[in-house]
Amino acid sequence: MRTKQFWLDAFERAIKTFAQAALGVLGGSSVGLLTADWVGALSVGGGAAVVSLLMSLGSEPAGIKGTASVTHAVEPVPK
Repeated sequence: MRTKQFWLDAFERAIKTFAQAALGVLGGSSVGLLTADWVGALSVGGGAAVVSLLMSLGSEPAGIKGTASVTHAVEPVPK
């Protein structure tokens, strides 16, 4: 939790989760971009991002470092 890589991975997961949740709300409403409930979508996305960060903090000791990043290959877990 004290490494830069941990926080980069955690924020990357939170940003992805935010986008997925916000798009889910916007896509589920089946309305145009101008009439969409942007405040609601941003609120749901923000809440999901906070939950993602909390999950990263809670699972830090058990996680495999670097698995969230799309910028480098994930090394296989040694047996």
